[in-house]
Amino acid sequence: MRAITPFLKDAWRLARPYFMESEEKWSARGLLAAIVALNLIMVGMTVVLSYWRNEFYNALQDKNWEVFIDLLFTYRDTPSGLMPGFCGLAAALIAISVYQVYLNQWLQIRWRTWMTTVFLEQWMSDRAYYRIGLTNEHSAVGTDNPDQRIAEDLREFCQETLSLSLGLLSKVVSLISFAGILWGLSGAFEIWGISIPGYMFWVAVVYAIVGSIFTHLVGRPLASLNFRQQRVEADFRYALVRVRENTEGIALYRGEAEEKGNLLHRFGAVIGNWRAIMARTKLLNTLIVGYEQVAVIFPVVVAAPRYFSGGIQLGGLMQTIGAFGQVENALSWFVSAYASLASWRAVVERLTTFSSAVAGARASANGGFTRVESADGTVQLRNVTLNLPNGTHLLENADLVLTPNQSVVFSGRSGSGKSTVFRMLAGIWPFGQGQVAIPPNALFIPQRPYIPLGTLRHVVAYPHAPAVYGQTDIAQALVAAGLGHLVDHLDQDDNWTQRLSGGEQQRIALARALLAKPDWIFLDEATASLDPEAEAELYATLRERLPNTTLVSIAHRPSVAELHDRKIVLRRDATSTKAGAGTFVAGD
Repeated sequence: MRAITPFLKDAWRLARPYFMESEEKWSARGLLAAIVALNLIMVGMTVVLSYWRNEFYNALQDKNWEVFIDLLFTYRDTPSGLMPGFCGLAAALIAISVYQVYLNQWLQIRWRTWMTTVFLEQWMSDRAYYRIGLTNEHSAVGTDNPDQRIAEDLREFCQETLSLSLGLLSKVVSLISFAGILWGLSGAFEIWGISIPGYMFWVAVVYAIVGSIFTHLVGRPLASLNFRQQRVEADFRYALVRVRENTEGIALYRGEAEEKGNLLHRFGAVIGNWRAIMARTKLLNTLIVGYEQVAVIFPVVVAAPRYFSGGIQLGGLMQTIGAFGQVENALSWFVSAYASLASWRAVVERLTTFSSAVAGARASANGGFTRVESADGTVQLRNVTLNLPNGTHLLENADLVLTPNQSVVFSGRSGSGKSTVFRMLAGIWPFGQGQVAIPPNALFIPQRPYIPLGTLRHVVAYPHAPAVYGQTDIAQALVAAGLGHLVDHLDQDDNWTQRLSGGEQQRIALARALLAKPDWIFLDEATASLDPEAEAELYATLRERLPNTTLVSIAHRPSVAELHDRKIVLRRDATSTKAGAGTFVAGD
């Protein structure tokens, strides 16, 4: 874990934009100002209660019934000033406490909403969500489980930042307010011939400093333990989701024992780290609880000599004890908030590394490629070098021109880079350099189509909203893709990823193409789950319904190559200056 100064700077960088730059900055500042004002009023009410307690216990000691009743229900002019009754004070404190929490929660949800929107925008822009998983750079360390960082870490950051900062503010104001009271009530204490004024205040300071030092020494490992706990919890949850999403494959392989072992292994990491947290928390709580229990009786013991000597009355003793408790409690904020500080620090670390990795991924959006819009409708690669993330060359200084209305199939041995070429053409592969010219209206269909959550209508229309297409258009596209039996289920919300077979999912992708009517369609093994006859039928449907669309396919099967006008083989070239690099070769 890093030093405190860089950490606080990171926390400020995360918090600053909402209050200083966002479109909600004025309303956010207003809410924050209201919450701070209520906190300050609460401290002021506590000061009033301190003087009220003095007069109330003096009335008890003097057995003054009239003063006792006035201080309970109405008001009383006392040596400390006009003192309101306890009922009025209690009612005010209840109202302030309720609205303090309410406004705090309101600010939390508004802040979290804004931060979630910003993080989602950054994560989804320039396909950072995709590229972040490709890089092995240090900036991407710790970016596992982005769902947790956006859903849970942002919630905890907003909640803990407000709680800790407002808590610290209240303690500082309480310290300022009660330090003078305690100083005046303490009197002087003489030891070894030296008179120490306000000795109760100095006792509280020393007591809090000693407690804070020991708390930090004992609780310091909690920050790193909490950081790791969040990661292993997210890893375990992700493994459970993977099982849920791949139930059929696991069942077919009869892999239950292996999956159970993997889940228990990941859960073992959760338990192991949790036990380390338990052990450290036990030591910390032993210190904190002991510290707090001693703090209950400690001021009584220290102030008792003045009370028994007649230096102060019972009310003065109780006010002294209360003021000592407020000063000691304010000075001990670090002790009482240590566990929350450790958790907050882990959250800030996770959000900072995530934000840095997203920024790095967006900065390398196109890598070394220069992408331009094709002026003549062709697809052109000029001097393209294509690399793997580890630097291995797949292509070196390759040139290629694909013309409209001439269907093309790419083939080559596994690992030759066909799918990587597909990703490069789509603009999502950042590793390499060269110029890529692509027509604007192009559609890329992967081997495993993405099936979003929602109704079947939403699934077919993706990535557009269902309202973009009419009922008849969607139904006709499904029928043409061989999915006519699903037309009556368009408004059914189901887990379509599991409901549809692999072949049906690929047919869904082709139905989307029929709706989108692009000028170019790039297909990466997009019919691999279909039999050759169905494959030929679907290619015929695409040609018939989209006569002006150029098809570019990546495939292994010879049957697919026969459905295209031109064949290009991605083949290793022994004459390349880079070991292992390949080039495009005209097919047979």
